[in-house]
Amino acid sequence: MSLVKCAALVEYDGAPFLGFQSQVGGRTVQDELEAALERLTGNRVRIKGASRTDAGVHAEGQVISFWVGERFSVTNIVRGLNFYLPAGIAIRGVCRIESSFDVRRMATARGYRYNILSRAERAPLEERFALRVGRELDVRRMREACRFLHGTHDFRAFATSLEETECTVRTVAEARLIRADGVVQFWIVANAFLRHQVRNTVGQLIQVGLGKCTVEEFADLIECGHKAVAGPAASPRGLSLVEVRYAAALPFAS
Repeated sequence: MSLVKCAALVEYDGAPFLGFQSQVGGRTVQDELEAALERLTGNRVRIKGASRTDAGVHAEGQVISFWVGERFSVTNIVRGLNFYLPAGIAIRGVCRIESSFDVRRMATARGYRYNILSRAERAPLEERFALRVGRELDVRRMREACRFLHGTHDFRAFATSLEETECTVRTVAEARLIRADGVVQFWIVANAFLRHQVRNTVGQLIQVGLGKCTVEEFADLIECGHKAVAGPAASPRGLSLVEVRYAAALPFAS
């Protein structure tokens, strides 16, 4: 049977999972996707993800790749996988790609959004996908701090559990804050991210917003070169992988 390589755009609620990547002793998004592919195709199929989101982190724009028989159309794959997948995971689109296309290595950038509820009142429905801070945040000062994230820097201070030889230099193309109806959204796009970099960045920005860290002190963290001093890391519940960018947009269809 001839095989073709496909990419899929995946959305998921990360709350019930121990992250995207398959691991011993826990339920993961990758496990559920591979189980659904096996039920659809009758064969064990390994997938590859563009980003390894952590436990509890959500996604609206995760990209995966896998091999299937050429008899499966894009529509068959989308409908079939959505039939077999649990309610918390959905396939938003599929396309065929070249056999040499690597969804992780060929990604040019990844974009994340973090939702913060800046109010004292509890919000049970919204808090599944946002971190509630029980005080008003100074968004103006947080925006000032965001300016220092732009460009190419050594983000060692914002990383967790680095390998000895790991390069900590990353290029941030976008870093901005949007406020609407009591929700503060932090958006960041970079060529790649270090482990917990986004959550540590949000944690430090919250310190700025609460007046516990100055804008100058935030900027100094980028320049200091010390490992893992930013934070504390914000809860994973507010974080979503929004997009994975490539040199040419993938033609996902359903």
